Amino acid sequence: MPDAVVIGAGPNGLVAANLLADAGWSVEVLEEQSEPGGAVRHDRGVHPDFVSDVFSSFYPLAAASPVIAGLHLEREGLRWSHAPYVLAHPLTDGRCAVLGRALDDTADALDVFAPGDGDAWRELHEVWERLRPGIVDALFTPFPPVRATARLAARLRGAGGLRLARSLVLPVRRLGEEEFTGAGGRLLLAGNALHADLAPEAAGSGGFGWLMSMLGQTYGFPVPAGGSGALTHALVRRLRGRGGTVRCGDRVEEVVVRGGRAAAVRTACGETVPARRAVLADVSVPALYGGLVDESHLPGQLLDDLRRFQWDFATFKVDWALDGPVPWTAAQAASAGTVHLADGVDELTRFAAQNAMRLVPDRPFCLFGQMTTADPTRSPLGTESAWAYTHVPHEVAGDAGDDGLTGSWDERERELMADRVEAQVERFAPGFRALVRARRVLAPPTLQAMNANLCGGAINGGTAAMHQQLVFRPLAGTGRPETPVKGLFLASAGAHPGGGVHGAPGANAARAALRGGAFPNGLTWAQRALTRRDRKGDRARSRP
Repeated sequence: MPDAVVIGAGPNGLVAANLLADAGWSVEVLEEQSEPGGAVRHDRGVHPDFVSDVFSSFYPLAAASPVIAGLHLEREGLRWSHAPYVLAHPLTDGRCAVLGRALDDTADALDVFAPGDGDAWRELHEVWERLRPGIVDALFTPFPPVRATARLAARLRGAGGLRLARSLVLPVRRLGEEEFTGAGGRLLLAGNALHADLAPEAAGSGGFGWLMSMLGQTYGFPVPAGGSGALTHALVRRLRGRGGTVRCGDRVEEVVVRGGRAAAVRTACGETVPARRAVLADVSVPALYGGLVDESHLPGQLLDDLRRFQWDFATFKVDWALDGPVPWTAAQAASAGTVHLADGVDELTRFAAQNAMRLVPDRPFCLFGQMTTADPTRSPLGTESAWAYTHVPHEVAGDAGDDGLTGSWDERERELMADRVEAQVERFAPGFRALVRARRVLAPPTLQAMNANLCGGAINGGTAAMHQQLVFRPLAGTGRPETPVKGLFLASAGAHPGGGVHGAPGANAARAALRGGAFPNGLTWAQRALTRRDRKGDRARSRP
């Protein structure tokens, strides 16, 4: 009988398993797919000579994460690789905003748009450097991060206090307008905000865009040398070296609850795997509550709140094997690992509005990855392994374009949408299509079939909007990995601090499991919060 069973061998599940093994626990990880990694995998499925990252690729949060750093995965063979530039945002007129790892590179590129904007970027970076230790501590520690928040508050007072706090909750459009005269800085902030599902007009999108931009400025957007799965392989090797077990092709169908405690899991083949101390679930929130855990074991308030759970955008992705480098009109884009494709902030707003209206965007904002530029091992010399993804509605009400897309994502619709993505690339790189040797199309249902946590292609475990962060993540009044079932812990991106490959949800769940996950009165954090709210609801209903 293992001390802990971890459901799911994604990065969070593997991080949790490693930390438990470090503490001397015996750990068994059960993974539904035929290989570990979750959304951190690569293959040669587009073309035998090209390595393609199937899901995620660039990992600034992993580079910043003390959780990942503490595992010393370089000892397991992990190596990071960087493109010459972190990110580029070209415009159709040939101008290009550039985020470089060197501060002067970024500032010089922004001064081309408007003299003085380089200094404005340097000022934002100075604020980041003052706040970075506190922000990193707060991001990667369990909620509420009391000590980290106290340290951050002290630094915040020294960096402008309430004025700075106001800036971080601004919509990114407004933040860009206040900080920059020209379009360059505004593009970098707004494009980075849309790495999540935050429109330029969304509250808090300014803070998120600034955070992602400064992570890129400090840590770059690195990739694992050889393919994204190299990160997974390092985690698995480390775990097995400490006695842990990873079983693939074993889908968990139920968390067995006895006496209010998670006692075991049951697999699709009928096997019951007992857990002496804890079960950690690297699965989506809706898959856990009312799915793996029967509703009879859950508070009514939690089930009510679950109906309000909001996914982030659905995702549509295209992978390419290219016969040559991308012919960008803006030459600087050729040296960037990540390229944002939208002709200005207004086009970003238009894209987000179409998604909000449940329309398939006609000019999709694309995040474009140049993987051979970032890591020369990905394809033969003179070629490029590339991908682009964009966001589409989960439920499609119509098509903003002329193709009549309905969201069925059958073969016809997949190919038409892939053509639309390629047309967007062609706007900024005429002649791109002539370089395509092979392509692979991954529509939302395909992504979900390959990784059940990516429901409809949602890649962040739930919206990054303010109403589902911190104490509201994954549901109001929770904010921690503990669940209403003793010995059961949420270890996925559905928990604080959310999406991205950084291992924090898994680490937080492991730490909670090692503590036993209970408060002195024997109730878990989630049980206390939900019981308190149930009692308030009962009192309100009993009033005349």
